[in-house]
Amino acid sequence: MIFEVIKKELKQSIPSSEYERYIKNLNYNEKKSKSDLCYLETINPLVAGWIKTKYATKIADFFETHTKIRPKIEISVKSKKNSRKKLQESHISETKTSKSTKLNPSYTFDSFVVGSSNQFAYSIGKTITENPAGTYNPVFIYGGVGLGKTHLLQAIGNEYNNKKKTVIYLTAEQFMNDFVYNLQNHSMQRFREKYRNCDLLLIDDIQFLSRKEETQQEFFHTFEELHKNDKQIVLTADKFPRQIAGLEDRLKSRFQWGQVVDIQTPELETKIAIIKKKCEIDQIYLDSEIIQFIATSIDENIREIEGIIIKLNAFSKMIGKPIDLELAKDTLKDHIKEKKENITIEEIIDTVSKENNIKPSEIRSRSRVNKIVMARRMVFYLTRELTHNSMPTIAKYFGMKDHSAVSKALKKVDEMIESDANFKSKIELLSNKISSKDD
Repeated sequence: MIFEVIKKELKQSIPSSEYERYIKNLNYNEKKSKSDLCYLETINPLVAGWIKTKYATKIADFFETHTKIRPKIEISVKSKKNSRKKLQESHISETKTSKSTKLNPSYTFDSFVVGSSNQFAYSIGKTITENPAGTYNPVFIYGGVGLGKTHLLQAIGNEYNNKKKTVIYLTAEQFMNDFVYNLQNHSMQRFREKYRNCDLLLIDDIQFLSRKEETQQEFFHTFEELHKNDKQIVLTADKFPRQIAGLEDRLKSRFQWGQVVDIQTPELETKIAIIKKKCEIDQIYLDSEIIQFIATSIDENIREIEGIIIKLNAFSKMIGKPIDLELAKDTLKDHIKEKKENITIEEIIDTVSKENNIKPSEIRSRSRVNKIVMARRMVFYLTRELTHNSMPTIAKYFGMKDHSAVSKALKKVDEMIESDANFKSKIELLSNKISSKDD
């Protein structure tokens, strides 16, 4: 059955913990499904919603690769009787397994590609495996989706496992579900013994505890107990602790006791290295031109890029053709953001120069005056967003030695957009002005 093939491909492209908990028991309803409709069933509404939000697009991608038709993905819930039975079996199974939660063995420090965007987080991770519960406890890693937080978290867990330490790894959502289950079944003693008697507690996506008051209270006491007993705690989130709305102040404070470190969007060189590493692990051959094309064309997160490589390889095998640049462009056309064909760098420079009251020639110059440097960064950013020009092309246009300066400028603009609402509004205004010229 086609869906069994797709499940195998999903298993290769997503974290094993997510596959085991969410995708493994996902069933394909052949009677209700059609060529343009994929009807899936799972055990409860939470899981259904989670899969639809996180993996519906990926499932549709795999279907399109194999059938040439992109179906609508519908996910429903089985009868309550079956759902309850499945949940009970799941919890019984968990109690029978060891305290050391399943980790993806491929997530190691060796397979983690290090660049300037993640160097500090990587170093902290290595340090706490050599000196657990020392200066860096807890460790709080934050950053955008798909930048390697889960990989680093599990790499730490795998190192502890190798040292025969007791490791618990799970998402904040799983912690909450386990808490609710044990609360309803009057088994909180067992719950507390499980989480408070480990050597290392790894919690992914801690922001999902937001506004869950009872779960936060329980987690606070778990945190206190582990910290008091010199047990290592590592957490990840999409934001800095104090920026997580709906989280108790006492938790925000404790999350900053040890070391808070961010993982940023990788620069081009790191993206290229990640693609090469992924190809090496999966034994996929891509020449340097194709790797450069993927790295400069896809603005998605690293997890998405890894999925794209798997899709490209699967499509190549299906049609019996080697992967060349033409095949890569054709296969990935749906992933590449549509950009206006008729917007030029010159038009962007003219608009930005007028808004900043400077001459276009000054933006093209090598002036280091702050106002001009900032305007030049805006041009780089808007050119990357609104046209097909890659970073090497932009660098060449401005007479630069290579694209590294463009990459740094884009990173700086991203940081300013994130931290400065006025600057973000200015960029959006410029983007709208440039785009509307062609309407």
